[in-house]
Amino acid sequence: MTRPAHGGDFVRADSIGADLFPGLAFSGNPLDRVSEKRDDEAFVAALAAREDARTVLIARDAPTLRQTDGAPSPYFALAEPASIGRVTETALLGVRATGAPVFAAALADEAVAALGEKEATVSYDTRQLAIAGRPDLALRDMRSLAVDGLLDGGDVAILAEAKALLGWHARHRFCSCCGAPTRVAAAGWRRECAACRAQHFPRTDPVVIMLVVDGERCLLGRQSRFPRGMYSALAGFVEAGETIEEAVRREIREEAGVRCGSVRYLASQPWPFPTTLMIGCIARAATTELTIDRAELEDARWFARDEVIAMRERRHPDAMTTPHPVAIAHHLIAAWIDGRATI
Repeated sequence: MTRPAHGGDFVRADSIGADLFPGLAFSGNPLDRVSEKRDDEAFVAALAAREDARTVLIARDAPTLRQTDGAPSPYFALAEPASIGRVTETALLGVRATGAPVFAAALADEAVAALGEKEATVSYDTRQLAIAGRPDLALRDMRSLAVDGLLDGGDVAILAEAKALLGWHARHRFCSCCGAPTRVAAAGWRRECAACRAQHFPRTDPVVIMLVVDGERCLLGRQSRFPRGMYSALAGFVEAGETIEEAVRREIREEAGVRCGSVRYLASQPWPFPTTLMIGCIARAATTELTIDRAELEDARWFARDEVIAMRERRHPDAMTTPHPVAIAHHLIAAWIDGRATI
């Protein structure tokens, strides 16, 4: 399906998501979210009473893993978090095919210590986190969990759901309409204001991330916070009243000065930093001259396909690279290289 839009078409992919990018980090959540039953307090209580009910634990925005003789586990009995520290929020994440429910619990910050100094050159906290008196527990950031492969991909997706949801609660304790404190409802999927009766729901921030192509070359850019030598697809938040294709064209024009025609949606990726959905697209360049917004990008340039292959394979003569497979940008670039993503 296509339609004219500001000088080009928007093309919906025939093969999307897991079909195009199998194993995409933070996707493939195996839980039935039972969203239609979240307001049924008896149903939720019955789930919590099951012997096979488990919870994941988020502390200081990081998943908590139990160290075992075998593989580490992110799952705890429902009563366990309260013995570790003060629990600030709980939520029902969903139900497995076996009927076993999975909940999420947030641990208060005072139970966790951050060791060392925060690295100023990266956008996330690199300090080691620890829970006092519990050497059997390890706090891990979501990126490293997705990278190291110690957990099943479905477990990583469940932890991503928990991190995003509990992070939303931590930032929305007061009503945005009147400022009064809010209470949790719907098994953790709604906050309600007793003062003005407003209801607040978890939000996901849409971000377009797009590979712009011009024949046998593509446009990549880098920000100063990126690892040295790494170039990636350009990205930006979707603004109010804007479609995906409009956001793609606007962001590319603003950041690199390039105007785009057709835009094709490829796949999306939950990105729990903190609550973002990355919407992966490929776009055809209508102009090619670059005018770089230096406030947004340190550099941007056109790369030939062979050069991008060398970057992906970590053999570029100037030590340039593309993103790690944990990021959807890696898969956008790989799909273009392999001919699976065309426009």
